[in-house]
Amino acid sequence: MGSADLSLGPPEPLPESAPAPLRIRGREFRFGTRTFVMGILNVTPDSFSRDGLLLGERAETVGLAVALGARMVDEGADFLDVGGESTRPGHTPVAEADELGRVIDVVRALREHLPDVPLSIDTSKPAVAEAALAAGADILNDVSAVTSGPALAGPAAAHGVPYILMHSRARPEYHDVVAEVIDDLRAAVSLAERAGCRGEQLIVDPGFGFGKTAQQNLELLSGMRALRALGRPVLLGTSRKSTIGKVLDLPVEERLEGTLATTALGIAALVDIVRVHDVAANVRVARMSDAVVRGGWQDEGS
Repeated sequence: MGSADLSLGPPEPLPESAPAPLRIRGREFRFGTRTFVMGILNVTPDSFSRDGLLLGERAETVGLAVALGARMVDEGADFLDVGGESTRPGHTPVAEADELGRVIDVVRALREHLPDVPLSIDTSKPAVAEAALAAGADILNDVSAVTSGPALAGPAAAHGVPYILMHSRARPEYHDVVAEVIDDLRAAVSLAERAGCRGEQLIVDPGFGFGKTAQQNLELLSGMRALRALGRPVLLGTSRKSTIGKVLDLPVEERLEGTLATTALGIAALVDIVRVHDVAANVRVARMSDAVVRGGWQDEGS
């Protein structure tokens, strides 16, 4: 009996064109050329990743956030994402006034100390979005964009800023998780455009860990390349998530290697941005993965 044919066949063709570039703070982000890295700054007391910066004294919290943000930029972060409300399962909702108190001074201080670095505000509240933009934020990151509708489309359209639409569902019920995530995100994009957002300013996030079981998260990651059909930059946020902990049976502080594996796999699926806690390690993985997947690296000795 002849041996089985184990070849995988020719690779899927790359998309004919990458998403349109974004210009933020005088810098052009040309998607498709490399993977961009977003560093996470949690100004909370109850972050699932145990990296919350919220302390008793506001000045101390702001100082820690600026120091961490500066370190992330030195390590290669292209964006910083500031959030004042935990989105982990079972989190306690934060009142608008409390969220404003947590994040606005941080955004203002980051803008002062890092004037050229694009800043994202992770919120689902229009008032917080408006105040953060006034304090110097450049991007709106909305985890409720599918479950509650793109509530931040108004501020995003009015200010002409990039808007990240993240996928989630109230219950993890899917017949085909990849296809349904794409359909839900396509509907959210359409709603945001009807609210006045420019299509080239919209970024999609499949919501790894949000309204999905661990198995569904793995299926989603396996099928990530299909999100290219949306024609938008794709952001992937797997950093330290519980699915990694379940697969590896490890606590949150020991999930770096699992995160790095998902970063590499996401880049193989042509994601454009990875949102991470551990910037230096993920930047190295991104650069190595980009050299393989996207090309463009030149051996100066050859």
